[in-house]
Amino acid sequence: MSVSSEEKLKQVAEMMSRMAEDTTVPRNIRRAAGEAKNALLNKSHDAMVRASTAISILDEISNDPNMPVHTRTLIWNAISILETIRE
Repeated sequence: MSVSSEEKLKQVAEMMSRMAEDTTVPRNIRRAAGEAKNALLNKSHDAMVRASTAISILDEISNDPNMPVHTRTLIWNAISILETIRE
């Protein structure tokens, strides 16, 4: 059974929500997670545009040297899920 694009967007938005609320994560990364979540939930664009926007936000912060390892792993997982929407 395949998972729909909307379900993938919701799944990643939930991941971003948890990251944005995690006080062990630096503020700039929490802010970017919030921006990515908002982009994913913005119904005025189609799923591919929302995924691409979120990927670019996450890609920008994924190399932040202050990022905790568990957060970087979460971001890579989120990007992997979103990339399946763009294909």
